[in-house]
Amino acid sequence: MALTALIVGLFSTLTVHAAQAARPNVLLVCVDDLKPLLGCYGDKTVKSPNIDRLAARGMVLESAYCNQAVCSPSRNALMIGMRSTSLGIYDLPTHFRVAAPDAVTVAQYFKQQGWKTEGLGKILHTGHGNHEDPASWSVPHWRPSTGNYVTPAGRDARGPAAKNATKASEAKGAAVENADVPDDAYADGKIATEAIRRLRAARENPRQPFFLAVGFLKPHLPFCAPKKYWDMYNRAALKISESTTAPKGAPAYAPTTSGELRTYADIPPTGPIPADQQRELIHGYNAAVSYMDAQLGRVLDELDRLSFADNTIVVVWGDHGWHLGDHGQWCKHTNYEEAAHIPIVVRAPGVTKPGSRTKALVETVDLYSTLVELAGLPPASPPQKLDGRSFVATLRHPTAPTKPAVFHSYPRSRPGDGPVIGRAVRTERFRLVEWKKPGAPANTADIELYDYVADRAETENLAAAKPEIVQQLRAVLAAQPEAVPQVRAAATTNEKAVGAKKKKKKSG
Repeated sequence: MALTALIVGLFSTLTVHAAQAARPNVLLVCVDDLKPLLGCYGDKTVKSPNIDRLAARGMVLESAYCNQAVCSPSRNALMIGMRSTSLGIYDLPTHFRVAAPDAVTVAQYFKQQGWKTEGLGKILHTGHGNHEDPASWSVPHWRPSTGNYVTPAGRDARGPAAKNATKASEAKGAAVENADVPDDAYADGKIATEAIRRLRAARENPRQPFFLAVGFLKPHLPFCAPKKYWDMYNRAALKISESTTAPKGAPAYAPTTSGELRTYADIPPTGPIPADQQRELIHGYNAAVSYMDAQLGRVLDELDRLSFADNTIVVVWGDHGWHLGDHGQWCKHTNYEEAAHIPIVVRAPGVTKPGSRTKALVETVDLYSTLVELAGLPPASPPQKLDGRSFVATLRHPTAPTKPAVFHSYPRSRPGDGPVIGRAVRTERFRLVEWKKPGAPANTADIELYDYVADRAETENLAAAKPEIVQQLRAVLAAQPEAVPQVRAAATTNEKAVGAKKKKKKSG
């Protein structure tokens, strides 16, 4: 009897392990405003030991790009595999289901296939009138109830901020906060704690694979982090950018005005930011990265402790890059390299080789099909047309090519002409940006061209000097579908009534 029980128990254990191996878990880590300023990307200043150790166990994708350098459209690209130019959503307030009501998100697809899907922190963009997507998650999405600041000084700075904000609702406090507090005083510490709790709960049901999306908020502004992370850096040794002007010959409207940063109380509303304040901002960004990295480390430690690591696909993804004073610009909101280049680190057991790296081009929209293939699921055929394609072959073999070019975009208002879309194509060497109205004739476009072999710092628009390259890359863009104009949500009955009242009042 004892021998029989032992055999039955052993068989049950093997069956559970086999089921786990057949259906790997997914830990998708989304990080807000994280540029590839990390140790594993060659940076010698920023301290990111936990992302670096994940990279040492998996693969670093050195040439990864977002599809639009702002939160909501970039996260739409991740979740539904569509570029902004295909979806027609370039702003923060419009939910993706306004344009694609029947779309199946990558999390939703995993849920349909039997995974328990959970979202914590910032996955899709919420706020500005936008919201999460209940259809994606097996249980309600979770966010911490924590403000940005923990000190009175940070909070009380909001009053003067109104002078910098275009709307009173945009008035913010200080751009940085250095507080001697524990990690869980801020949101990312609470998000890590909740992620650990969810992992422990998952351990109780090993037959149920999980898709856990963890969205850390830092290093997004304001740069708030516990003092110990600020203490990792010597501010006097931090270098500010030597590039203080936009690329020579670029359209005047192409750069960002750094408007997001200028809504903070202690930032000059116009003009250059003083050198000492630039160092403070760089210091704050670095401290916020190290703080977020430590929270990621807690989650990875628990993944190991619970013996999940060998059967869990882990992806760390930054939603877009960030200008730290280069070109005299701050924040994202451009088509330039510092805004579009992102970190993607993947550890896929049995697929990625420890410490591997690739220069193959990938873009955010590729992650949908990649995760599906890594999990051994049937290729997804959602109602929406996926713009990306799997790069699993490159995860297996770092020299395997992916695609000759990736694409991203940004909207602008062109003086005297109104809204235009800057569609960009990035190859291994060049980036071309074509600014025009969707559907407008080609000869109405303004063109930017940058050569990252000859001029990595994008000091000059080379479109006039390299017409043959412009012609080649415009042909690549022309082979893509034309950009869809911004989609607008249908007005509610109340909004229509308010609009009609305003119109009547104006006409009267």
